[in-house]
Amino acid sequence: MSKFMIIAGEASGDTLGAELVRALRERGEFANAEVFGAGGPKLSAAGVELAFDLAAHAVVGIWEVLKNYGKFKEFFEQLLAMALERRPDVVVLIDYPGFNLRFAKALRERSAGLNWRPKIVYYVSPQIWAWHESRIKQISRDIDLMLAIFPFEKGWYAERAPNFRVEFVGHPLIDRYATNVRPAINPQKSRTVLLLPGSRVREVRKHLPVMVEAVGMMRQKEQFNCRMVLPSDRLRDLAAQVAPLDGIETRVGGLEEALRSATVAIASSGTVTMECAYFRVATVVLYKTSWSTHALGRRFIKVNYLAMPNLLANEQVYPEFIQHEATGANLAGAAGELLTNPTKRMEITAKLDHVIASLGGVGASHRAAKYISELLAR
Repeated sequence: MSKFMIIAGEASGDTLGAELVRALRERGEFANAEVFGAGGPKLSAAGVELAFDLAAHAVVGIWEVLKNYGKFKEFFEQLLAMALERRPDVVVLIDYPGFNLRFAKALRERSAGLNWRPKIVYYVSPQIWAWHESRIKQISRDIDLMLAIFPFEKGWYAERAPNFRVEFVGHPLIDRYATNVRPAINPQKSRTVLLLPGSRVREVRKHLPVMVEAVGMMRQKEQFNCRMVLPSDRLRDLAAQVAPLDGIETRVGGLEEALRSATVAIASSGTVTMECAYFRVATVVLYKTSWSTHALGRRFIKVNYLAMPNLLANEQVYPEFIQHEATGANLAGAAGELLTNPTKRMEITAKLDHVIASLGGVGASHRAAKYISELLAR
């Protein structure tokens, strides 16, 4: 019986991991596989034996990482001990590069003399094409297989590490929503502004106040419904503490329904911008972090855009406001224009259709499972 260890440190990785586990189990050879590790509630629901809920402790920014260093070191050592004791055949690391790349390196070092060399798979390439390209040396040394979800990544790696195996599996969101038809554009539907402040505590603290400020400014000129979707009760409780939410319908979960009914979104840069793109929602993107993290990023980031739909389109389809530019006035101006200009929204929709078409067809998780099976068979 095969053994898999899986580590997902964020809500998006928890979702990807659960989809991958189900795809693996649908393959006959892994139907009864032992799967353990760390993740969140979706991996647990998929039958993974979790040492703890790592996704609940997601942090962002240099100071948040340093402040929580002791806690994450304990998690790291606990998972490393689990791997060395139970010796999985495959270790699947999902995104979360600050933790997972270090884990891959430590696992290679500590298992060297044990007559055991697990296959290490990395699912969702770290964005080293945006910054920290030097990590490619460690990745190609410690990782056996990279599963990429964006079409340009395989070629990018091939130019820099031609002997490193990278496979483009497509984007899992295509699978996630494949049973439902993408919404048609209806300019006459009731106007709704959707707020998506992020999936981490720090993001909600940083983003929600300026989002709410923007909504207030927009309401001085226009009438519309406003809704906010958060991924957990914990973040909903936090949201009520950091900003006045009068007139804003707040929900936990139900992102698909919210996106289907949204006219415009104001969203934190991250995975959710691709979901906005899939559902053809004209979106204003923002991101605010600590000054030190921002200063470091400005020095090393090599791409022109932060939002992935913009990167894939190679143009600013979604307006972006980063750090000091992410003000209530700027967000209100951009979102207000989209709300009142159906022609502009239609132009954005046409570009989003090309972006989504580039992500491959249904079956990303099953293609990922297939490549893992082939790797294990070698």
